Amino acid sequence: MPRFAILTSAIRSRITVVFLAGLAVAGCEPAAAPAGPPPPEVTTITVAPADVPVTYEYVGQAAGFREVEVRARVTGILLRRNYTEGEPVARGRSLFLIDPAPFQAALSRAEADLAVAAARHDQAARDVARLKPVYEAKAVSQKEFDDTLSAEQVAAAEVKAAQARVDEARLNLGYTRVAAPIAGVASRALPSEGSLISGPDVLLTTVTQTDPMYVIFGIPDREHLAMRREIESGRLKLPADGKFSVVVKLSDGDRYAHAGQLNFTDVRVDTQTGTTEARAVMPNPDGLLRAGEFVRVLMNGATRPAAITVPQRPLVEGPEGKFVYVVGADDKAASRPVEVGPWNGDDWVITAGLAAGDRVIVDGVLKVFPGAPVQVAAAAAPPGGPPDAAPAAPPAEAPKKEKE
Repeated sequence: MPRFAILTSAIRSRITVVFLAGLAVAGCEPAAAPAGPPPPEVTTITVAPADVPVTYEYVGQAAGFREVEVRARVTGILLRRNYTEGEPVARGRSLFLIDPAPFQAALSRAEADLAVAAARHDQAARDVARLKPVYEAKAVSQKEFDDTLSAEQVAAAEVKAAQARVDEARLNLGYTRVAAPIAGVASRALPSEGSLISGPDVLLTTVTQTDPMYVIFGIPDREHLAMRREIESGRLKLPADGKFSVVVKLSDGDRYAHAGQLNFTDVRVDTQTGTTEARAVMPNPDGLLRAGEFVRVLMNGATRPAAITVPQRPLVEGPEGKFVYVVGADDKAASRPVEVGPWNGDDWVITAGLAAGDRVIVDGVLKVFPGAPVQVAAAAAPPGGPPDAAPAAPPAEAPKKEKE
């Protein structure tokens, strides 16, 4: 091979090496730094004060509007039961019959004694009528006339006493018919026919008025005191005249169809239970409520004026208590300690820590930390108010090209 060809090949190899080295040097130059991640997207609500209804819930027990024990007023043998157990009875209806024969005999004897006393009184009155003109003629002494007059007065008193015994015997005879004192539902008969009834000592049955019904429940003393303090501080407002509306839940969890009203609250505290007794009147036209039944009592009508509420999601439990994240004017997250009150449906009532206009992060709480910038997405609707911003409209579809 010629020397010139060998030199040319060497030169080409060096040029190639230099070119490749230049490319390698160019590839080692530092690249531009990548952009950081975008701020986390969060959803907020803007809190606003509003009047919040308050519901108090307790365990209660239904009771008859009136529950009357039926007892006999006389002693005797129970002859007959005159009603069907467990069915409604009208006022004055005969429930039991005590053997009236002894009382009928006593009435007859008292009437006979009255007739004797009346005859004696008539005789004494005739004696006074005969003796009076003789006395006026000075034919008898003053003592004899006074004795005759006194005998007539004693006979008149005996007539009254005999009449009283007749009235008593007639009452006792009437009491052998034991009647319902009120209209209601009569329970089972406790004694059976043929039993000796020793007057009022023996309970025969019970009549319960079931429409309306009472629901009796206890308000814990601690809650009663807290309610009073909130009223004094202006954070709670009771209904006019304290007339709470009452709804009950039955044992199966369903709400009773008819609402009632609170009509009594005791001033005393039960030393055994630490509660104050309260009572509501509930309509019971269908007889669904039964005496002795346990129910849940929902007492409505009170309000918390200008209260602030937030959902449960944004609340975070920290070492020093609960706090939420709020978005400031610079779109950065900041922690805000809060004090929570009672529940209001699915929301917490915030008693301290938030003010009107604060933007509280409700979704994306786990992605933020104090001072971190955030990007506010379409805001959620605050409790009782419109959302912070309307969601963006979906993009319009591009017009389709017609086929040629």
